[in-house]
Amino acid sequence: MSRATREQDTGTESAVQTMPLAKAITAALRDELAADEKTLLIGEDIGKLGGVFRVTDGLQAQFGEHRVIDSPLAESGIIGTSIGMAMRGYRPVAEIQFDGFVFPAFNQITTQLAKIHNRTDGALTVPVTIRLPYGGHIGSIEHHSESPEALFAHTAGLRVITPSNAHDAYWMTRQAIVSEDPVIIMEPKRRYWLKGEVDTANPAPDAFRAQVLREGSDITIATYGPLVPVALATAEVAQREGRSVEVIDVRSISPLDDETIARSAAKTRRLVVAHEAPTFGGFGAEIAARVTERAYHRLAAPVLRVGGFYMPYPPSGQEDRYLPDIDRMLEAIERSFAYGRTR
Repeated sequence: MSRATREQDTGTESAVQTMPLAKAITAALRDELAADEKTLLIGEDIGKLGGVFRVTDGLQAQFGEHRVIDSPLAESGIIGTSIGMAMRGYRPVAEIQFDGFVFPAFNQITTQLAKIHNRTDGALTVPVTIRLPYGGHIGSIEHHSESPEALFAHTAGLRVITPSNAHDAYWMTRQAIVSEDPVIIMEPKRRYWLKGEVDTANPAPDAFRAQVLREGSDITIATYGPLVPVALATAEVAQREGRSVEVIDVRSISPLDDETIARSAAKTRRLVVAHEAPTFGGFGAEIAARVTERAYHRLAAPVLRVGGFYMPYPPSGQEDRYLPDIDRMLEAIERSFAYGRTR
């Protein structure tokens, strides 16, 4: 299919479908494979098995082994091969099975993939998409429940996005694949089977912009990926307790749409930032700093953070104590208002 034809393609049939987030990603991959013969998938067990989460189920049978490639057990090789293919005009979508498995490829991602466009003064683009299931709450073993988003966001040259619902998962995946920049899609694995409506005819907002999911007037919660449903549930509980909570889905970690977050914080005068990763050195600190710079004189309390503890991810039997929940978000809300009363 030609590039002109591809740019006119806005999706598949217009019917709205209800599907799990994982299957929305499957649909996005299928539509991009059909839209551009230069798009291909590569990763461990993604072909005949369909991936450990079955996100690529059926795609090799439909498009062939030359388009959906079962790779060796070698993450560095997967990313290095993807970089080479991108430099030859392909659009590889690389799957890393689990977040904790990405580190053998970290050197390729941060010292090669992120820098080639700049290194060549713009002469080369490397449109590689990396699909990375991340986060906890799946009852798994060590190295299967990490949250490394801050490490990649700190590396200039990478785009890092994370969908929280099926509609976003479909469109953000497609937007990532057509981007000329390398994009890491952080897929919240605990939400893979969260069902939602997907409209393949009406695109979601720009993948690299934040979105206000719930309007509020008293305090803002900004979060992303797996904690978005927790924030929305917290807002419901807070509403019954007399607090009006605005909820922002950050969606894009890099580039960060700090303007939308700061505008909301200036309106409500209070902000809580939440993520599964540890608060120490976590991406929430960047959000807090930027909002403070933009809206300091409008804030009634300091920006507060809710996250995992500064420790290795615990055994599965302890992860409920480690991960932020409604109670910890509500506690942060009350701390924010308590600060305001003591000024």
